[in-house]
Amino acid sequence: MADDFELDTDDLQRRMEGAIGALRTEFASLRTGRASGSMLEPVQVEAYGQMTPVNQLGTVNVPEPRMVTINVWDRSMVSKVEKAIRDSGLGINPQTNGTIIMLPIPELNEERRRELTKVAANYAEHARVAVRNLRRDGMDQIKKAKNDGLSEDDAKFWESEVEDLTKRYIRTVDQTLEAKQAEIMQV
Repeated sequence: MADDFELDTDDLQRRMEGAIGALRTEFASLRTGRASGSMLEPVQVEAYGQMTPVNQLGTVNVPEPRMVTINVWDRSMVSKVEKAIRDSGLGINPQTNGTIIMLPIPELNEERRRELTKVAANYAEHARVAVRNLRRDGMDQIKKAKNDGLSEDDAKFWESEVEDLTKRYIRTVDQTLEAKQAEIMQV
């Protein structure tokens, strides 16, 4: 009997929180004119037969507000790391000095700032879709429980719980996007 049905809202919430975490990671990789080691997180390098994050091939530092440096541990990897950064779409031109790769962060022009706000909006839309997919999963569980005998009142209760959770996380996505866009447009 489905009278003892209880939707695992903690699991739904944890998974929605994961979508927000992924969004924040994507936002951290967006260059806002300030140097940040996290901007290199999405960059992968073909190393030792597999794709490897840059931070596993060298020490990433931010010695000044407009400079990121990578001290590559294996000299044979320097050119591969440099090429991966060039091909990453970050819009940064690496300069190499031995095993140290310097990444000067140029000022963002107005056009590039607008482009980045569109990229941020796209990332946020992906997060909203992820949250809505989780909403659908929750609603599917409720529908299945209804078919197994869950009462209409209980179903409505759980549906409203899922809706409230969804609205809360969509609002968080929107607020996170607004903050990131404001940071990007800051001159």
